[in-house]
Amino acid sequence: MTEPARDETADAAPTRTALARVEHLAVRHDGAPLDTPADVTFTVLPGEVVLVLGPSGSGKSTLALTLNGLIPQELPAKTSGHVEIAGYNAAETPVSTLSQHVGMVFQDPDTQLVTGTLLDEVAFGPENLRLPVAEVLERAETALRRMSLWDRRHENPDVLSGGGRQRLAIAAAIAMGSPLIVLDEPTANLDPQGIEDVYAALAELASDPERGILLVEHNLDAAIAIATRVVVIDQLGRLVADGSIDAILRGRAAELQDLGVWLPTSALAALRLRRAGYSLDPLPLTPAELTTALDASPPPADWRPTPLVHVTSRDRMPQPVLSATNLHVRRGRTEVLHGIDLEIQPGDFVAIVGGNGAGKTTLLQALSGVIPPPRGSAFIDGQDITRLGRKRVHERVGFVFQNPEHQFIAHTVFDELAHGIRRSRFDEHEVRERVDEMLRRFGLTDKAEAHPFHLSGGQKRRLSVGTALISGAGVLALDEPTFGQDRARADELLKLLRDLNRDGTTIVIVTHDMQLVTEYAHRTVVMRDGRVAAVGATEEIFADTALVESAGLRLPPLRQALQGVTRHPELLRATRLDNLPGSAQ
Repeated sequence: MTEPARDETADAAPTRTALARVEHLAVRHDGAPLDTPADVTFTVLPGEVVLVLGPSGSGKSTLALTLNGLIPQELPAKTSGHVEIAGYNAAETPVSTLSQHVGMVFQDPDTQLVTGTLLDEVAFGPENLRLPVAEVLERAETALRRMSLWDRRHENPDVLSGGGRQRLAIAAAIAMGSPLIVLDEPTANLDPQGIEDVYAALAELASDPERGILLVEHNLDAAIAIATRVVVIDQLGRLVADGSIDAILRGRAAELQDLGVWLPTSALAALRLRRAGYSLDPLPLTPAELTTALDASPPPADWRPTPLVHVTSRDRMPQPVLSATNLHVRRGRTEVLHGIDLEIQPGDFVAIVGGNGAGKTTLLQALSGVIPPPRGSAFIDGQDITRLGRKRVHERVGFVFQNPEHQFIAHTVFDELAHGIRRSRFDEHEVRERVDEMLRRFGLTDKAEAHPFHLSGGQKRRLSVGTALISGAGVLALDEPTFGQDRARADELLKLLRDLNRDGTTIVIVTHDMQLVTEYAHRTVVMRDGRVAAVGATEEIFADTALVESAGLRLPPLRQALQGVTRHPELLRATRLDNLPGSAQ
């Protein structure tokens, strides 16, 4: 991608006043060697939903923060170019003034929740505008109802799940009545039902011809339902495409994939099937479009069956590596897990899935010793976790948090990797050998002396995995491993996990990404209301549509598309992208 592509419709209504106008924007954070973004120009008009895409580190979130003046007014950075919101210079206009014209929803909702009840939270912004009490309450009720939170209006935000808190943050932005709403990864913490709820509300907002939405999002399977335009930024922070969904996502999908940008799962599947000779033009972007396109396409003339990777339930081993027996876990006064019985076998790749608040992360943390389980209820290699001691638990199970930065403690990448084994009193020669091997294995050799916080998102994640494994842990537990990752970095990490698993490491992940589960997990644990609803081979779990939906989940996009295909029986059993013709074998 070298030239920005403009769709003719982007300039078709010059008489409309832009809600946001960005001209040659460049931002350099304090201490950073480069501008990110480096050169971005576009507008947001009323009635538009502009989807901003780009690989990690391209400056998407930074761009969002310039629109309400937080950069450079509150977060130090050197900026050039011009950002205009409703005629105001965003770099100079007080943030309090800009907030009446642009509502912000951040990636982490906890950064913007400040009051004691949901109603107070949503009313807080309008109250500060000194609106009449009746209007404040009307705005708050409307916003909470749109986010399906009105019945919980008197509760404390702290009791909401991560997805619930994100819906609350969106409700607060809606209540401000701003013509432009900017959302940075609004569904990153949501389960499939929560994602549907949020996008249903955003679709309603998008139908208002006076309102515009700017959306930074990796989950394109949901976002394309409401997006009208796409803006693409490359790894160097430069604008490389600006146009309609058809012009960019359909017309330049292969280029976006090479750039490391997330694409809808159906588009990824269609690109592979095109390589195998299937006629899929225009490129399908949704499961329904893929189903229709396949039923209209004859099989390739030279088609041959592609061997499918079929993983069945593994035989029970005499000694599970992780297990729970009648496990109950409380957080404060609330019991989160209720009588969990579970066994995870050595060498398995297990996904723990379920709706927000189902107990997934709590289960993973209890099995890994991150939170202390009750005595006699959680075991590692048959030994009670509570009798092993924290040090021995961490030598056997490496835990990787959702945010890698939460576990970094050293000032260099080398020392971060060395910290744990130094505490185990390895001599310095062996420490260096182990760290050098881990740096090589995870592609971080040239970053040995860099500060962990200065790494890219993908590098931070690799470092956190290396830190968890360097002591020789045979089990790796990861909470939302692809959170905040672009397609290239997510694929890179998951292939690394698959290779570790093939070498004998047991992998246990918590994730909301159902396509990720079907692509990589041998077995799946379905959680519902703090209990295990089902355990089985991943293919068998997702063949049970009623089970999946009862747990607040949805079938992965590829299964949604292929289960309805009538003309291509050769595709009906495919559950993962690698099963498809045209995939690299």
